[in-house]
Amino acid sequence: MSVSVGKKRRSLSSLKRRDGIAGYLFILPSIIGFTIFIAYPLISSVYYSMTTWSGWNAPQFVGLQNFVYMFTTDPSFWPSLEATGLYVLMSVPGGLILGLLLALLLNKKLPGIKILRTIYYLPVVLPSVASLTLWDFIYNPQYGLANQLLHLLGLPPSQWLQGQSTALLSIVIIGFWGIGGTMIIFLAGLQSVPTELYEAAQVDGAGKLRSLWNVTLPMITPILFLQLITGIIGSFQAFNQAQVLTKGGPNFATDLFNYSLWNNAFNGQEFGYAEAQVWVLFVIIMFFTVFIFKFSNAFVYYEHDQGN
Repeated sequence: MSVSVGKKRRSLSSLKRRDGIAGYLFILPSIIGFTIFIAYPLISSVYYSMTTWSGWNAPQFVGLQNFVYMFTTDPSFWPSLEATGLYVLMSVPGGLILGLLLALLLNKKLPGIKILRTIYYLPVVLPSVASLTLWDFIYNPQYGLANQLLHLLGLPPSQWLQGQSTALLSIVIIGFWGIGGTMIIFLAGLQSVPTELYEAAQVDGAGKLRSLWNVTLPMITPILFLQLITGIIGSFQAFNQAQVLTKGGPNFATDLFNYSLWNNAFNGQEFGYAEAQVWVLFVIIMFFTVFIFKFSNAFVYYEHDQGN
């Protein structure tokens, strides 16, 4: 009996080893891919951020000198950080409000509503550079459509992208033109709200505004939370607007942080310093993301938490 039990145990042990080996072989491609495309670039980025490296010569280790220079000497660092912060403050809340209002407007059962949804979403799928080139023409101070519209309204012309006080607002407005992506996600959230809640609110005598405040907004707070996180991350990483339209000008007014680090890397041939900027940007985005997650329970409602 003991011999039989011992054979069974050895057989089970051998089977477990074979299953373990087979499992590791199945996940080996994922491990290799993670190591080559994620872990190694991440670790090497930390190293290069503490070097002087033009991309051609051998990197020279300088410790934290890149970060010290960034915070104390670089004349473009603080202006680019300020421009990026202002861009985030204007684009994220404005995008959420306009996207929600547009979704509420298009969440109606009206003739041709699907065509309208498609039209509003269309700018999202257009090539970014082509769209920005069109906006460059619209904002032209001499013959652009924007100043022609101001003239029809009896308002003075604007310098738009060429004015230090108006350039950043101009590229924020361009972002609102592509609000269809935010709108379509809000629209999906609105259509998932149970109609029974609206019926119950109507029985209680709630009007449309009260139903919006007490039913619609609480039920779509998870969607709002998602849009807030992705909006902040996307806004901090904005690049095309500055690169195509303004080159960071005038006078650093649109020198967004992502454009600044790209400019240092590919125009200034300072890849080591640009890597240091990447990590500063990563820390900033991580800080805001963790901060919002930490306080999300104060404004995000999840239906499964109703009984808690």
